[in-house]
Amino acid sequence: MKTRLLAALLGLALPALAQTQQLVILGVAQDAGYPQIGATQEFVAAELGQRARQKVVALGVVDETAGQKFLFEATPDLPAQLFALNEALSTPGTLPTGIFLTHGHIGHYTGLMYLGREASGASAVPVYAMPRMASFLTANAPWSQLVALQNIALRPLAAGQEIALNPVLKVRPFLVPHRDEFTETVGFEITGRHKKALFIPDIDKWSKWPTNLPEIIKKADYVLIDATFYRNGEIPRDMAEVPHPFVEETLKLLQALPAAERAKVYFIHFNHTNPLLNPDSPERRELQRLGFHVATEGLELPL
Repeated sequence: MKTRLLAALLGLALPALAQTQQLVILGVAQDAGYPQIGATQEFVAAELGQRARQKVVALGVVDETAGQKFLFEATPDLPAQLFALNEALSTPGTLPTGIFLTHGHIGHYTGLMYLGREASGASAVPVYAMPRMASFLTANAPWSQLVALQNIALRPLAAGQEIALNPVLKVRPFLVPHRDEFTETVGFEITGRHKKALFIPDIDKWSKWPTNLPEIIKKADYVLIDATFYRNGEIPRDMAEVPHPFVEETLKLLQALPAAERAKVYFIHFNHTNPLLNPDSPERRELQRLGFHVATEGLELPL
């Protein structure tokens, strides 16, 4: 990817791109990123190069044949994530073909601010949103200014209804239970030419969702799921206030799956306290021993 972008910047010719689609992981951290605000030791470790900084969770989807690139989530790290996404198509500086939003928590939509007049001054970037999410953006400043000035063009989504981005790239949102203070919350099914991915960065306990997680894993090729916290007691507050499935719970739920099914699962959306962020942690080694994956920034998965 970096070779193609550098060639484009220098005006050099490269062989034609293969006719492929790919999913690119652009960030893996919970909404507040890593290091997280107030975590002095994490900042020191990052400054010393002892731990890697982690961008907020986001995906990119690229269709090289169609010349399209989509962002899933608009995070506070959007400028750097868009740069990384542009590398995939050798299109320096250009805005995404469209942006899909899961819900109205800070790490998932506030990057839209970079499309406004203070930054890129974008023109009608399509933003795909569920009804409550679209109403939230329309009715509340400063997001309403993006709508009024047509920096963004809201595109409606409906739960369970698939939309075609081109003849061989489709997206279907589906509702998941979460803390829906301002908007509903969805996951996305992303279907490419050959593969299907599920993206569920935020959800409450799996037991609150009427869908059977092991069963939907069998119907997909990649399943990127909420791994905010590894275990109970990880943060010094009542964790019922922020109900996510603990990774320990998810591992128990999926332990009976065959190895080929476990290999489809990529844990993502890590709080700064989650030991899976540490490549050397026993928890990460155990998870990988069991055949699961820890999502990492820059990973490319063919669609």
